[in-house]
Amino acid sequence: MGIDYYSVLKVDKNATEDDLKKAYRKLAMKWHPDKNPNNKKEAEAKFKQISEAYEVLSDPQKRTIYDQYGEEGLKGQVPPPGATGGTNFANGAGPNVFVFNPRNAEDIFAEFFGGSSPMNKLPCSLEELYTGSTRKMKISRNIADPSGKTMPVEEFLTIDVKPGWKKGTKITFPEKGNEQPNLIPADIVFVIDEKPHDVFKRDGNDLVMTQKVSLADALTGTTITVNTLDGRTLTIPINDIISPGYEKIVPREGMPIAKEPGRKGDLKIKFDVKFPTRLTPEQKAAVKRYLTTA
Repeated sequence: MGIDYYSVLKVDKNATEDDLKKAYRKLAMKWHPDKNPNNKKEAEAKFKQISEAYEVLSDPQKRTIYDQYGEEGLKGQVPPPGATGGTNFANGAGPNVFVFNPRNAEDIFAEFFGGSSPMNKLPCSLEELYTGSTRKMKISRNIADPSGKTMPVEEFLTIDVKPGWKKGTKITFPEKGNEQPNLIPADIVFVIDEKPHDVFKRDGNDLVMTQKVSLADALTGTTITVNTLDGRTLTIPINDIISPGYEKIVPREGMPIAKEPGRKGDLKIKFDVKFPTRLTPEQKAAVKRYLTTA
């Protein structure tokens, strides 16, 4: 028998077209991959199965074949209802053979919800993504009255940006898209975009910066100050010799980890050593003498 499409949609075998539509709307909204960023693979599989179940049961021909032969028969080669040939349908396709080609799940979803959800970039500074912030976003949309006429309205949506959110994080406002007769409005989706920063670059949960130092400081040690994204000042002693590729790691001074409140990544400091453009003969001799005897 294979998959029980009736169980997938949580309807009985006498389900009407309206029953199927209601069931599909509810389950598709619940399991759409965009609404399940934390378990996307499972959601994609369920969403595809829900869409396939609705496609089969809402089509009289496919439903009749499924009720008679099950999923395995539906996806094999079967004679359409009323055609001759009985159940001997495995010996090649002919003019009276039904072949099941499932539709794209997103296409079915678009028919119900008026197209894909509008995506809107939400540019955020690294400071906002470090400390969190509240953003008010003004949107314009069409709403429909009971007669089906639409009119434009403006609304403000509140987005609480959480500390540690990353580029690509999605914030969904269900059914806040344009209203159309007989269609459920699409969701409005905002996608976090990260603005470039003058000092720091983000690497996952870590922050990376490059500090310029003189050759003398690279060889003898130095102390640097770093202004953090939340307004603190770090004083960091560098006691090691700064050789090519050297990196100073300051634990727990990176970005907050959104899924683990209270934890942070690290701050990684790279160095750009500035060499002198010229030395006097005496300086060269002194440097050579000291380095040779070191």
